[in-house]
Amino acid sequence: MTPSTFPSRLLESAVNEFSKLPGIGKKTALRLVLYLLKQDKEMVFRFSDTLRLMRDEIKYCTSCHNISDSDVCNICADTNRDHSLICVVENIRDVMAIENTQQFGGIYHVLGGVISPMDGIGPDDLTIGPLEEKVKAGDVSELIFALSTTMEGDTTNFYLYKKLSKHAVHMTTIARGVSVGDELEYTDEVTLGRSLVNRLPFENTL
Repeated sequence: MTPSTFPSRLLESAVNEFSKLPGIGKKTALRLVLYLLKQDKEMVFRFSDTLRLMRDEIKYCTSCHNISDSDVCNICADTNRDHSLICVVENIRDVMAIENTQQFGGIYHVLGGVISPMDGIGPDDLTIGPLEEKVKAGDVSELIFALSTTMEGDTTNFYLYKKLSKHAVHMTTIARGVSVGDELEYTDEVTLGRSLVNRLPFENTL
């Protein structure tokens, strides 16, 4: 689709913005924009206000780095959860995937990615420092490495194991019910739940 096919510069601008979203091409963007044009102004304004409010006011938990509406997320604030059991995940989508299994009663630590030299992501770009501080404090009994079973995920697991093994903490990893190369968020809930329950000592995987 070329710019000349648009009857309006405003329409073209809206389509260009929508097409910047992941997985949204120009044709899909045009369909979404035309759909919004057919809706009541109140609906469209509510839609845009919701996005603006999300961007302006959403927070990251000061403890686990999960997305939150307050300084401490609902999971970290829950006194019924085992705060000595920490599941280390790559991103917020993984927290949601594990929570959907209803098989985990601890808390999380979101790294914000995995070590990937090809993408210019090193240990200092992740929240590894705060994780080590938690372990140093002595309140953590077990770390569960629940990163994607990719080369980058395995590299990050090994880095964390080497860095944290000097501390008195038990380190485990999810069982390989999750296929090699799979990202956690796309794993079905039953398989992911079983992988958590049947986790292994990390040193057994070396």
